[in-house]
Amino acid sequence: MITCSKIYTDIPFAHRQHLHSGHCSQIHGHNWDIKLDFACSEYDSNGFVVDFGKLKYLKKYIDDNLDHACVFSDEDPLAKQILDSAPAGVYQPYWVKSASGEGLAKHLYQVFSALVREHEGERVWISGIEIFEDRKNTVKFIPQL
Repeated sequence: MITCSKIYTDIPFAHRQHLHSGHCSQIHGHNWDIKLDFACSEYDSNGFVVDFGKLKYLKKYIDDNLDHACVFSDEDPLAKQILDSAPAGVYQPYWVKSASGEGLAKHLYQVFSALVREHEGERVWISGIEIFEDRKNTVKFIPQL
C-alpha cells in the first residue's frame, strides 16, 4: 500500500488537562502540528492517493475552529466558569471529550475523516493522524480497521 501525508504546522491553540495533578491543569498553549496520513483504494486520475491542492477544506476547518482556540474537555468542571468569567470573545472554546493530546488526536481523526469522506468519497481515507504538541511530544492515532 502507498500512503501520503500532509502536515499542517504552527497552529496556535491552548488546552487544559483538568485531571492532571501538575502544571498541565492550567490553561497553556502550544504551536501544534497535525500530520494526516492518507490511503486509497485506487489512485485518482492524476495517479495520486489524494490531491494536496484540493484539501483546502481541511485547512479551513483548522483556521475556523482551532487557530487561537482554547480546547476544553466536555467533562472539565471548571470550563463553564472559566468561560463565563471572561468578557465575550476572550476565549474561542473548542470542545472535545478529552483535552489530552491523545483525546485530541482521536477527536480530530473523526472530524477529518468525516470531512475527507464528504469531499473525496470512499476512494481515499485517513489512515492515521499524528499530533505534535511541540518538537518533543507527539501522539499518533491509527484506527483499527
